[in-house]
Amino acid sequence: MDLLKNIEYPDDLRKLSVDDLPEVCQELRDDIVKELSVNPGHLASSLGVAEITVALHYVYNTPEDRIVWDVGHQAYGHKILTGRREQFCTNRKLGGIRPFPSPEESEYDTFACGHASNSISAALGMAVAAKLEKREGRHVVAVIGDGAMSGGLAFEGLNNVSSSPNDLLIILNDNDMSIDRSVGGMQKYLLGLNTNKTYNAIKFRTTQWLHSKGLMNDDRKKGIQRLSNAIKSAIAHQQNIFDGMNVRYFGPFDGHNVKELVRILQEIKDMKGPKLLHLHTQKGHGYAPAEKDVTTWHAPGKFNPDTGERLVDDDPTKPQKFQDVFGHTLLELARQNEKIVGVTPAMPTGCSMNIMMNAMPERTFDVGIAEGHAVTFSGGMAKDGLLPFCNIYSAFAQRAFDNIIHDVALLNLHVVFCLDRAGLVGEDGPTHHGAFDMAALRIIPNLTICSPMDEHELRKLMFTAQLPDKGPFVIRYPRGGGVLVDWRCPLEEVKVGTGRKMCEGTGVAVLSIGAIGNQALEAAKAMGTAHYDMRFLKPLDENILEEVASKFDKIVTVENGVRNGGLGSAVMEWMSDHNYTPIIKRLGLPDKFVEHGKVEELQKIVGIDTESIKKAISQLLTAKS
Repeated sequence: MDLLKNIEYPDDLRKLSVDDLPEVCQELRDDIVKELSVNPGHLASSLGVAEITVALHYVYNTPEDRIVWDVGHQAYGHKILTGRREQFCTNRKLGGIRPFPSPEESEYDTFACGHASNSISAALGMAVAAKLEKREGRHVVAVIGDGAMSGGLAFEGLNNVSSSPNDLLIILNDNDMSIDRSVGGMQKYLLGLNTNKTYNAIKFRTTQWLHSKGLMNDDRKKGIQRLSNAIKSAIAHQQNIFDGMNVRYFGPFDGHNVKELVRILQEIKDMKGPKLLHLHTQKGHGYAPAEKDVTTWHAPGKFNPDTGERLVDDDPTKPQKFQDVFGHTLLELARQNEKIVGVTPAMPTGCSMNIMMNAMPERTFDVGIAEGHAVTFSGGMAKDGLLPFCNIYSAFAQRAFDNIIHDVALLNLHVVFCLDRAGLVGEDGPTHHGAFDMAALRIIPNLTICSPMDEHELRKLMFTAQLPDKGPFVIRYPRGGGVLVDWRCPLEEVKVGTGRKMCEGTGVAVLSIGAIGNQALEAAKAMGTAHYDMRFLKPLDENILEEVASKFDKIVTVENGVRNGGLGSAVMEWMSDHNYTPIIKRLGLPDKFVEHGKVEELQKIVGIDTESIKKAISQLLTAKS
């Protein structure tokens, strides 16, 4: 029928009949599949919420009404229906539309949602603002799912929803998944939660009748709600956590029946007080390959949309991914050291901890989208003799900052933090760049912080980190491949706080940390200058710094992290503290959020690619001391 081509904004969608909506959902899915087959992105999650997306924009007067998406990778359909269908081919590309909803891009994008579990809190803030600003006609909806209900912030928001005056609607998109299968008690609870449809219908009609007779004031409403919750629990032989928190619960319903969703949303739209609509969906729904293997098809890369064949580059001559080297090395170490356990917040496949998980399931723990808990849980195990390797994406570790300080560093506990996706990550953009870990963690006492230049260094640093009496140990490494095809090497100890001189030279000393050192080394060799791989941010190699300070009066520092507070700042502080006054040029990420695009494109933009490093060296060589 080709309905989608006539929908530029939700106003156009609302002109259609309800009977047209299933066709719109199918066309929306087809459009997403077609585009992502050639321009990779997050596929399965957006397919799973097609009906929810269409129903919400059909029933609610967006953008005046607020829809707050929780995990942004489920919002591709939302983007297409809100004025970005023609630009969707630029999704995640440099200068194109953003990978996740952003108010800076569209008024239909109500809040930032690159990290999970923030929708309830943000939407509650908007609902309270609507009441205080007397915008009585404004509705606010939070859409949470894809494992985000395991996050602590979701429960903090839910707790406050029950005690603040608001008319918020929470839609729980329950698909039993995050990237991997969801875990934990809440997920098990949701699987068993059921409420009789007839009961919900009777309750709704009774409430409407009491309102019409003027018999439903606030005190009576609370009493009736407590009574109805007790009756519901008795009938269903189960307690409902949401009803128990005075959040009216509806469901569970089929999240793929768009006409039924429209009817339900229209019925509960103007109900007063907080509400939760529980919808069962299937991640990847409507595209058979994604339905069969949702973890792979969360972000499958390029593929043939007709056959479902993924166009995977299995070139054996290409370097191994850092995360895969981590996964294989962790299992190797765990076989040697029975104290080692693995912890990940919902990323076993993404960080390759699934390698150890498959071999040693009793010694690996996926704690769900709960980074703070992952850290404190690791601290508890370390306190009583285990050796946790806690793997968290750098950008997500930001949410566990206090836990790292209070629950690990303060007690000097032996936890190894492996921060994957450190530095620029590419197409996922500013919410996912691992920009801040070095600057943030450098200030914390007791931490050792290091970053490998290549895969051999990663293996050696992991071996070093698990040796006795090392305390809290941070290893950061980038997304994707390194430089070595033959990545296996003997596991050898690296003395903590030591770097390496990579090449001799004159005029300028280039100091780098991490895998960006490969570009720094290339630039230094081309310019005839010296290069040092510092390897450790904390403690710094003071012998190298003494050598550099005595031989060079010009220094370039290079890091794949923010300039402010990182390696360059640490070197400047040390030089000042020891009364050295070299000219220092710091290269790193600027004091602003970096956009999305290919890693190579972004490195050039921020000035940490090989040519930019060469240019900085050249400028210093010609500068007066």
